[in-house]
Amino acid sequence: MKRIGMLTSGGDCQALNAAMRGVAKALYNGKEQVEIYGFLNGYQGLIYGKYRLLTYADFTGILTKGGTFLGSSRTPFKTIQEPDKDGLDKVAAMKQNYYKLQLDCLVILGGNGTHKTANLLRNEGLNVVTLPKTIDNDLWGTDMTFGFQSAVDIATNAIDCIHTTAASHGRVFIVEVMGHKVGWLTLNAGIAGGADIILIPEIPYDIDKVVEKIRQRHEMGSRFTILAVAEGAISKEDAKLSKKEYKKKLENYTFPSVSYEIAQQILEKSGLEVRVTVPGHTQRGGSPCAYDRVFASRLGTEAGKMIMKGEYGFMVGYKNREIVKVPLEDVAGKLKMVDPNASIIKEAKLLGISFGD
Repeated sequence: MKRIGMLTSGGDCQALNAAMRGVAKALYNGKEQVEIYGFLNGYQGLIYGKYRLLTYADFTGILTKGGTFLGSSRTPFKTIQEPDKDGLDKVAAMKQNYYKLQLDCLVILGGNGTHKTANLLRNEGLNVVTLPKTIDNDLWGTDMTFGFQSAVDIATNAIDCIHTTAASHGRVFIVEVMGHKVGWLTLNAGIAGGADIILIPEIPYDIDKVVEKIRQRHEMGSRFTILAVAEGAISKEDAKLSKKEYKKKLENYTFPSVSYEIAQQILEKSGLEVRVTVPGHTQRGGSPCAYDRVFASRLGTEAGKMIMKGEYGFMVGYKNREIVKVPLEDVAGKLKMVDPNASIIKEAKLLGISFGD
């Protein structure tokens, strides 16, 4: 009998349920008997012993459902080794609940912060297998994360919808796409949606270059311009600030987000009317797209196979169109950034897209 714990941590996304379903079906269809315990609301469930024994029925009918039926929460890695408000040692509590249930393995689905904690638990002697979940596609060691393609589709649809009203009114529109630290989502949605300007964290922008591109379009007869702007887009001036200086600037920030600051600057420099659209959490919601359903199912079944073989301490990743095992210590604490010199950036520029650089 194998006893497996399972949890989803961090922000939710599409295909979490599909991935868990893949793990469970692979285990249920294996030769050994299995018990799967679901920890509720991420690491909080593992810390405070909130879990339930799952059945085969829990994994039926969930392939197409977004979110996570186990619930999720953010448990920052930077505080994971600090006692909680009641003095509880969180790491010790997680280990205690793992051994209390006599688990053979923990299956953890999450993004960058989740993987830091997962690697910590591995270092503490627990058997861990992880799955790469994030709409940001920023996890090191994998070409793709599940949830990303679904979010790209939603962000692209937002840009598509803006096209008609932007063209009708002859306005400049900014569509703010999720992504504080990396620009994969904005880059892909911007290209797919036909954005004229794409601003991402990895390529600091010059607002004068942005305005110049808008003017060029107007001179060529285009009545509108669409900008896809990442939440974490940063100007060249701000990129030169130290972390302390930039943090101080943000403390006195008067705009709701960077998109509104850019809109104000475009208005002041060009006199053109600018509108901002923020799809927000819709990018993380809804049913997973077909790609993510297949992809998450593949990753999940591979995780199940690894558990049956006793192969622990890995993230199930995707490299060169093949499922791979990536050591957790190689993943934790690393971000997969967009390379400003990557071929996709060069190809986007050949399409006439400006990155404000």
